[in-house]
Parts: sequence; C-alpha cells; structure tokens
Amino acid sequence: MKKPIVRIAELVLKILAKLTLKRFKPHVIGVTGSVGKTSTKHAIYTVLKHGTDKRVRVSGGSLNTDIGFPLSILGDYGQSGGMMFGLGVVLKGILQLLLPWAGKNYPEILILEYGADKPGDIQRLVNIAAPDVGIVTAVGDVPVHIEFYKSVEEIVREKATLIKDLGPTGTAILNIDDPKVYGMREIAITEIVTFGFDSSADVRIVEFRNTSENGKPKGLYLKLGVDKNSAAVEIEGVFGKSQAYAAAAATAVGIAEGIGLHKIMDVLSLYEGVKGRVRLIKGIKGSFILDDTYNSSPLSASAALGILDELEGKRKIAVLGDMLELGEYTERAHTDLGKLAAKVADIIVTVGARANFIAEGAVSVGFPENQIKRFESSDDAKSVVQELIKEGDLVLVKSSQGIRTEKIVIEIMAEPQKAMELLVRQYGKWLK
Repeated sequence: MKKPIVRIAELVLKILAKLTLKRFKPHVIGVTGSVGKTSTKHAIYTVLKHGTDKRVRVSGGSLNTDIGFPLSILGDYGQSGGMMFGLGVVLKGILQLLLPWAGKNYPEILILEYGADKPGDIQRLVNIAAPDVGIVTAVGDVPVHIEFYKSVEEIVREKATLIKDLGPTGTAILNIDDPKVYGMREIAITEIVTFGFDSSADVRIVEFRNTSENGKPKGLYLKLGVDKNSAAVEIEGVFGKSQAYAAAAATAVGIAEGIGLHKIMDVLSLYEGVKGRVRLIKGIKGSFILDDTYNSSPLSASAALGILDELEGKRKIAVLGDMLELGEYTERAHTDLGKLAAKVADIIVTVGARANFIAEGAVSVGFPENQIKRFESSDDAKSVVQELIKEGDLVLVKSSQGIRTEKIVIEIMAEPQKAMELLVRQYGKWLK
C-alpha cells in the first residue's frame, strides 16, 4: 500500500505532466517491451537528434513508472529524488506552464519509456501521455517481472496496451521476429512498420556481426535494408543482437519521420550505447570487460553469452548473477542459462542464491566444477574475480540490478576513477 504522500505526489506530477503536454503538444514516441527498451530509446534519440533540426529529448535513466514517467515529461531529469527534489520539480513545472517563452525550449519530439511491473501499469502511463508512435521491442518466452502476472500472455496484453489505442494517424513499430510482438498487429488500427531479421520486415537486418580487431573486441557491424535500398554502419564499443534490434527500430522511426536510410546510418555511427548494456570497458591486466550489469532476464542473459561466444579473447569468463522476478520459472531459467554458459565460458562465476542453479546447470552438461566459483554477493566475489583475471581475458558481467554486479566491474576496470562516467547506479542509495 502506497503512503498518502506518495499518492499525492503521483497525482500532482500526473496533472502537471498532462497540462505540460496539452500546452506544448510534442510528438510523443513511446517504447515498451520486456527487454531492450532503454537501448532502443537512446538509438532513436541518436537518429532524431542528429538526423533532424528539431528539439529532441529522451527520458533519462529508467523513468518509466508512476513517479518517474511524469518527471521525464516535465524536465530533463536522470532519476527521481527526495522531497526537496520533488518540490523543485513541481515549482519548475508550474513556471514552465506559466512562462510565455517556455515553448521555445520545450522539446518538439519526446521519447518516453513505458514500463510495467504489474497489470495496468502501461495503461496508467498511456493515460498521461498517449504516444503518436509506439515501439514494442521484445517479450521472449520468460519475460522479466513475470512473477507479478498470471501468465506470459497477460504480459503480452500489458505491452500491447501501447499499441491498441494508437489512432489512425499513428505508427506501430513491431519486432517481426518475436511472435508475441508481431501478433500485436492484429489489434492495431494504425500503420504497422516491422523490423527484424525476417526477410519480410520493413526494416530488414540484412547482415550483423560482432567484430574484433587484433584480438580485441571492437563493436557492431550492421547492414539494414529498406525496400530495395540497403546501407551499412559500424558502431564501436557496443555489441549484440539487442543493439542490432535497437538500431533497426530506430531506423524504422527515422524512416517514419521522413529521414533517408543513408542519413540514418550515418548518424547511427554516433550511437554510444547505454551504461550497463553490453558496453566495452578496459579491464585490469590488459583484459576487456563486457559490462551488462544494468539488469538481467533469460532473454538478455542468453544474448549476452552469445556475444561472449562470438568475440575474441584468450579466455572467456562469465560472471553471472541472479535473475530476479521470474517466479515459478526461476530454477528452470537459471539452470538453462548455466547449460548455455558451459558451451561458451572457460570460467563461470555465479553471484547470488538463485545463481547456484546456473552452476548446477553447467555441471549437469559436463562443465568442470573446479572452473566454477560461487559467491553469495558481489562484495564476496569482486576480489576473487580480480585475482582470476589474466592478460587478454574477456569478462562478461551480467545480473539483475539487485545483485549489484557493477561493484565487481569497479574492482576489475582499468580506470575505476571513471566509474561515475561509465557504470550504472553510481549515485545516492546505490553507493551504500
């Protein structure tokens, strides 16, 4: 049960947000899905910021809930804060509504993330800001937050809320490779644009690969096709199909906004990825870190191991923590991940109680027990991981945010003084 002051805060922020949208009338682009939301919205931001002359803003951090979502409409905030922060937001929001010249600075395009932890969440956000363009990234077989829903199908219906109310002048952009997402076209009453590897997609991923150079991870090579045209781009420092999907979705948005394919690919080379989403960081002793510490799910963790498999490295170390909020799927999902890790990694480090199932899954398919290190917490693991590392190692670090595996990354990164710049959760309560 929410405290009365929280309910009041939500109501005030909601009213201010709706009034702000009514006054400034930005073009709203909404992103949802079980994985890939944040990378997709930042890829879209890169395309629209550098591909148009319009004022564009993307919601900061993961401001995608009852409190955070209105904040992303009211201002360029990275995260929510305490009572004084909230009072400041309200005051600035009121002034923004009253000042006659405020419209000169408010974004013409607003890119928002629509999150859902429980049934009805997305509808509440849509009631605040109905998007003009709706993008659904992916759902997968075992989505995150599933323990708060009765079934996967209920989650699909939740995500589809973003699409079902788009008007006839809107655009629904759907991942054609995810049957659950592609099926949402049946409820849409608007233009449908698809993206993905399927040859029938409107924006086709024609070619994709993670690249290495001189034995070192480099980035992503991507070739996209639209109609009879195609163009390629190289994006340094980011990896994986999830980033390829993010770039393809951003391209679909760019096309819908009237930007040419070649222009889109030119500006996508400026995309830097997002903290904690499979970003390359220099490690100690001449090693390389794939920092994927923001969050985890069966779909994203399997994808991260796929990246580890494709890239070059003298040894491959998989540091895998608990995947949370999986409910009845917890044991199976972790065990399956362990079986996959056994095919990819030379050393497996597990962090958290649930991650013991990862270790058991690896052992069940013949992975040597003496090449597995098990820890209850990131604090317990970080110094041992540091000792394990040798020159040329490629280290994947991946877990749900509650496991705080960014603490391990700080311990093994070559320049820990850049933690604030490079890593997730380097502020406030997260530093305790």
